[in-house]
Amino acid sequence: MDTLTTFDKLERLSRNLWWSWHPEALELFRRLNPGAFRTAGNSPVAALRMADRDVLAEPGFGAEVDAVYDEFRAYMDSPGPRADAPRTGYFCMEFGLHESLPLYSGGLGILAGDHVKAASDVGLPFVGVGLFLRDGYFKQYFDPKGWQEDEYPSIDATKHPVELVRGPDGAEVVVTVYSGWQEVSLRAWRLQVGRSTLYLLDTDFDANPYEYRFLTRRLYQGNRTTRLQQEIILGIGGLRMLRALGEQVDVYHMNEGHCALLTLELLRERREFDHDAEGWVKRNCVFTTHTPVLAGHDRFDPGLFLSQLAKFRERLGVSEHDLLAWGRVSPHDISEQFTMTVLGLKLARSSNGVSRLNGEVARRQWHHLYANRSVDDVPIGHVTNGVHLPTWTAPHARDFLNKTLGSGWLDRREQDTTWSKLDKASDADLWSYRRSLRKALIGFVENHIRYQTMPQNAKLDPDVLTIGFARRFATYKRAPLLFRDLDRAAALFNNPDRPIQVIYAGKAHPADKEGQRFIHEIFELTQDPRFNGRLVFLENYNMEVGRMLVSGSDVWLNNPRRPYEASGTSGQKVAIHGGLNLSILDGWWPEGFDGTNGWAIGEDASHVYKDPAVQDPEDAAFLYDTLFNSVVPTFYETKDGIPTKWVSMMRSALKGLSYQFSAHRMIEDYIRTIYREEVPA
Repeated sequence: MDTLTTFDKLERLSRNLWWSWHPEALELFRRLNPGAFRTAGNSPVAALRMADRDVLAEPGFGAEVDAVYDEFRAYMDSPGPRADAPRTGYFCMEFGLHESLPLYSGGLGILAGDHVKAASDVGLPFVGVGLFLRDGYFKQYFDPKGWQEDEYPSIDATKHPVELVRGPDGAEVVVTVYSGWQEVSLRAWRLQVGRSTLYLLDTDFDANPYEYRFLTRRLYQGNRTTRLQQEIILGIGGLRMLRALGEQVDVYHMNEGHCALLTLELLRERREFDHDAEGWVKRNCVFTTHTPVLAGHDRFDPGLFLSQLAKFRERLGVSEHDLLAWGRVSPHDISEQFTMTVLGLKLARSSNGVSRLNGEVARRQWHHLYANRSVDDVPIGHVTNGVHLPTWTAPHARDFLNKTLGSGWLDRREQDTTWSKLDKASDADLWSYRRSLRKALIGFVENHIRYQTMPQNAKLDPDVLTIGFARRFATYKRAPLLFRDLDRAAALFNNPDRPIQVIYAGKAHPADKEGQRFIHEIFELTQDPRFNGRLVFLENYNMEVGRMLVSGSDVWLNNPRRPYEASGTSGQKVAIHGGLNLSILDGWWPEGFDGTNGWAIGEDASHVYKDPAVQDPEDAAFLYDTLFNSVVPTFYETKDGIPTKWVSMMRSALKGLSYQFSAHRMIEDYIRTIYREEVPA
């Protein structure tokens, strides 16, 4: 007989990130202590620690907790439909799971977080490995002149659902790796994400010399030595931690090259008793590459690589030449650097990009590694990324979706009949849905900017066409492209009958001065009277800001230089909210765009300019033409107060894109085409 109290049930709920995609659970914790909840980045653990006892005693509150807890237990106690799939170990440098745990910088981490959640939903036997990034990426703020600054508030483990991994004797489980000849100790923190388990590796404890304690604190910071040390920890140390914990894995999934050293650790283990150890490693590893720019792949000087792997190489029992050969396209070129992606490609049975176009780009990019094959025969396929709908579907969108698609629609998301029900929704209902989400976004923006260090004089209107742009401010994403011609841009904002308003958010890496200059450029434009308060920049972009923008924006703007957008999952999140994409035909959009569900900027993705001095002005011209001639007129041309053509496009996007570009479809593709491949003993 279950004798758990209401508080006990809340405690168990708080310790599993299942709550991160169940808004009814999050709302219970918010009510316990709204201030503590908000201050800790919407953390249930923090709210529960400082719970208002009067709330716990409210009539009906216990029954609400019971209902949510029963749903949680039913989920956790059922095996899931893919419980018989291969046991998967998923290694990644970053994981975007919730804004309260800033273990991510951008798309790679958000994709990894959605992958973990989707694996949980289908019951895939799954364990993830990452780093316990106590300082996260960084918190963004601005100086009085609008230049980005960064700070690193440390994660307090007691306010989050992480726990140190301990053995049966209660002692911390510790494994070691070597940085050169220096032994480094690793412990792990366990994080439950539904049915999935994530282990976060940590060097910040007394067993390590002072200078090694900070290796796992910050994401993508420090010099090349620090980066390589982190990758030793993730790949080699991560595998050793799984072994120490008795985790059984059938297939090892490397999500980007940062973790590719796990292949060499597998090889070291296997060489002791298997004459075909390298073949075994290849048969048991799969590799995903995201980076469409050769310069963006992790490369290390041979001298640095050999010095950091010195003790490991001795234990592996290979020569310096042979060790370097696994990460070189030309093994005998002694000047060639060691490339992690080359290592991943060489020692994996299956390699893939993250969209159809990204797969094509990767095959061209790495053709020189397979010089005896045609480009089309380079063994790199693709699994197009998707987004975890339960995480990204706004809470205030669910009433409409439950009413229109039927309660439990998420359980039927893969069925065409679920989405065909949208044909029965009236234009008026769909337009009301869109307006309510836009209004909620504007309310959020008005509250958010009250607490910013970057001043904003917002004059947003809930009835004006609202465009969202939120992502990392990497220069190839060309955030200021809309303002290349200020007169044409101002004309869009100031049309008295058909104005637009644009909301930006994003961070530039602390070392990316050009990306920071782009943010400063947007800041200065927000102060320009020509834009009349209808241009806003939201500070400290995180998952919460992202959820609000993808739900409330009428149009999601994406204008990278082709073909540098590997996938671009932010645009996949708007469809479920009736938002429309306005995008370069890059990443996922060539697969999604059909002419009825959004707009393409410029020419087909196969037409790629080499010189940005040519491509940028032409794409800006395409962008203006599309806005002036298609997007703005379609939004404002109405019949009986409803923009019928716009609503028709909303309906097409909702029906055709929501599931096709979901993480549920993505994880099923991985299981079917990559994880289930026969693995010999």
